[in-house]
Amino acid sequence: MKLEIARALFLVGALGVTTVAVAAWEQPRLTVFSQAEVGGGCPLPRVAKVEQGAVAPDHDLLLFLFGMRQGLRPFG
Repeated sequence: MKLEIARALFLVGALGVTTVAVAAWEQPRLTVFSQAEVGGGCPLPRVAKVEQGAVAPDHDLLLFLFGMRQGLRPFG
């Protein structure tokens, strides 16, 4: 491979990595909203109400998970 082609490929690769790094740097950061920041539009609930109902296990799901676990064992 000629030196000029190698230099061009290195330059294109370096510019690609730089572009991805700049795009990742410009992503918005995670923020936590407080009651004061929300304003009067939609108040945040203090306590989430969870309905207490009868919870029954899904036997098909349990059997599927057991089968998946058995498949992870090494042979021998």
